[in-house]
Amino acid sequence: MQNNLIKTILYIALLAGPTSYAQAQKPVIPLLGLQNPPVPPKADTTKPVIRPKLKPYEAVITPAFISQSGLFTVHQSKDTTYFEIPDSLLHRDIMLINRLSKGPAGGGMYGGEELDEKTIFFDIGPDSSIRIRYDLVVSEADSGSAIYKAVVKSTLNPVVATFPIITYGKSHKSYVIDVTKFLKDKSMVNNIDNRTTLAKIENTIAMKDFYVQYIHVYPINVEIGISKNMESKQGMGSNGNDPVTIETNCSFIALPKVPMQRRYFDPRVGYFADSYYAYSDDQQKSELRQFILRWRLEPREEDADKWKRGELVEPKNPIVIYIDPAAPRQWRPWLIKGINDWQKAFEQAGFKNAIVGKEWPENDTTMHLDDARYSMLNYFPSDNANAYGPQVHDPRSGEIIQTHIGWYHNVMSLLHDWYMIQTAAVDPRARKAKFDEELMGELIRFVSSHEVGHTLGLRHNFGSSSQTPVDSLRSKTWLRTHGHTASIMDYARFNYVAQPEDHLTEEDLFPRIGEYDRWAIEWGYKNSFAPNADEDKKIVSKWIVERTSHNRRLWFGDGETKHFDPRCQTEDLGDDPVRASIYGIKNLQRILPNLPAWTRVEGGIHENLTNAYKALTDQYYRYINHVLRNIGGVYGTIHADEDEEPVFVPTPRSLQLGALSFFDTQLFTTPVWLMNPSVVNLVNLPAEPNIISDVQVRVLNSLMDIQRINKVLANQRQFGDKALSAMNYMTTLHKDIWRELGSGGPVVVESYRRGLQKAYFANLVTIATARDADSQETDAASLIKAEIHFLRQEITRAIPRTTDPLTLIHLKDLDSRINDLLNHKNG
Repeated sequence: MQNNLIKTILYIALLAGPTSYAQAQKPVIPLLGLQNPPVPPKADTTKPVIRPKLKPYEAVITPAFISQSGLFTVHQSKDTTYFEIPDSLLHRDIMLINRLSKGPAGGGMYGGEELDEKTIFFDIGPDSSIRIRYDLVVSEADSGSAIYKAVVKSTLNPVVATFPIITYGKSHKSYVIDVTKFLKDKSMVNNIDNRTTLAKIENTIAMKDFYVQYIHVYPINVEIGISKNMESKQGMGSNGNDPVTIETNCSFIALPKVPMQRRYFDPRVGYFADSYYAYSDDQQKSELRQFILRWRLEPREEDADKWKRGELVEPKNPIVIYIDPAAPRQWRPWLIKGINDWQKAFEQAGFKNAIVGKEWPENDTTMHLDDARYSMLNYFPSDNANAYGPQVHDPRSGEIIQTHIGWYHNVMSLLHDWYMIQTAAVDPRARKAKFDEELMGELIRFVSSHEVGHTLGLRHNFGSSSQTPVDSLRSKTWLRTHGHTASIMDYARFNYVAQPEDHLTEEDLFPRIGEYDRWAIEWGYKNSFAPNADEDKKIVSKWIVERTSHNRRLWFGDGETKHFDPRCQTEDLGDDPVRASIYGIKNLQRILPNLPAWTRVEGGIHENLTNAYKALTDQYYRYINHVLRNIGGVYGTIHADEDEEPVFVPTPRSLQLGALSFFDTQLFTTPVWLMNPSVVNLVNLPAEPNIISDVQVRVLNSLMDIQRINKVLANQRQFGDKALSAMNYMTTLHKDIWRELGSGGPVVVESYRRGLQKAYFANLVTIATARDADSQETDAASLIKAEIHFLRQEITRAIPRTTDPLTLIHLKDLDSRINDLLNHKNG
């Protein structure tokens, strides 16, 4: 599924207006023995507050106004709207989140998706005014240090709105401001981030015609619905732009008065993280501190002692995710199962029933879909085949406060094609154009679990699948105990290694929440009972060493930032990509001839077959690419300072040689099975790009890319005999591509192989004629030039033994090209 982007909202606690928001002190908060980040200092109440005379409250808030009380009080009368901000809310951090409620067709976004997000606070301004400031937390320093003064002076929070105080509240402990114009302008309550899909399609800068549809006030949040007009950037109207109307919901959500204690990020466990710079007088360099994103889970007060003793307890506030009532009824139970599957993982962290999926109570008038206190799985009527799991978090601590999972209806088409192409050789249920409801439900459950993992703070673990032995993927005993991959946060999909003779069941083919997932939840959510975040870091770091040193399946393989490590790939299985891909190709060879029968529907015109054939060829190329990534690869494993194991080692030489042998047998030896006429003649024109020649040339170009050759050379220099040598690499590749020339008998090169050989020579020319340093100032240049001369000798010797007309023309053509190249060089 869609990569869940790591959002780093740089965070600062600083001086804001007349009240300091920086670390004035570090009080120990008696909350289950935990020390929390500092809270803003209290206002000085010993001095009387001098306030100017304004109109009496009753003269402003007349009986014509309808008032709603909650986070703050909202007064409305016709088109006039007042906010009444209590003293207690001043300098309190508030999340301001804009979401799309209703959007235009073709706008690329759907109801429930986020448009913008800010952290704000109210403070008292000059001249009897209330100001709104952004809280942009970037740096922190202890107020007792000298550098604290520099941090304060360098990080002033911007004022983004100012409102005259119209009157004071009845008790003079609140301030009434007029927000009528604020709600109808292009302000923060109507903002649309220009990075969103909607902003790229619609002209959001020219928003107009704002209309407040509703304001709902709740205990910790206020929700404001606003409609607005704009123009489409892709419009087809007479003036080139069509009108567009959207409806949005703006949430003011109060963040906790006491921020949750941070848990510092560790790259050995895959969590999303936020960050800030910490400064202190005793530093010799600035320190970037990262802390993970997670929900706040605490026991009920009566269970605190049990929890500390290690007994399972229910959280005071469990994570509840509601299913959009717009979701088709038959899929809701499966979406809920995907959510509830995480309950076992939280038990390892000390909580039972910590997360619950529920249907939205459609007849409950006390609950409203716009209420930001509720987390949702939003169902989108879209042809986009995807899903994603975002979250909204407190930028001070990383506490996740809300999620709106995005679920696109057409994700089912992707699931269908994946499951058919990867498992139809072993699961008869996958041999249908339309799956049974139960099978599709299980597929939905798997994706639901994956996306929920993201909303819990977990990143993708693309390296997890590499920790399972390939042979174990065919073992019922192993699979029942461990599953085919240790993490559902990998992109492992389904068990394509399984063969028909293994007689595996559905349970053995599906990914599920595994050992790594349970460990990651334990590491992120289990309480260390440390007094502060620094002490917590020491404890949880020891957990990692203790646990991962005894179980390699708990390894986090970061494939999103460490692209060099071939163990961290998407869509792969097992610890040996060569053997896994050979098994996968065997199953594709079984599936391909059956696709016409398995995709047939009454009244169809081979549309399903066309899609299925493309899915199959894509899967074939995926297997090829899994192997390709190992050539010149390096494994990178993070170790503790006291561990003497190397962080970097080369991909085993035997695996790289096995990869070259794989290409020779599975790709460069023409895979004619891919061109099965009973399928290809129904879906492909002969003149269309040929899948075989296309993949052959693409892979060969990659193998002969100067950057890859230089990687092989670099590994040889650094790792010595443990790495594949560049000479061995080039010699092996040459033999695979030109084997017909060295046979000793009559030389015949068939059509696909002729194209492959021409592509090989074209790569030699590209490197030999390049002028960049990578091509001319490394040993790669010498290897390539020697290869050209050797190839010329082979072709010269082969031409007299060639009787096939097309082969003879082919070799003479190459001989002529080499002569031209060498003569040009000599000239």
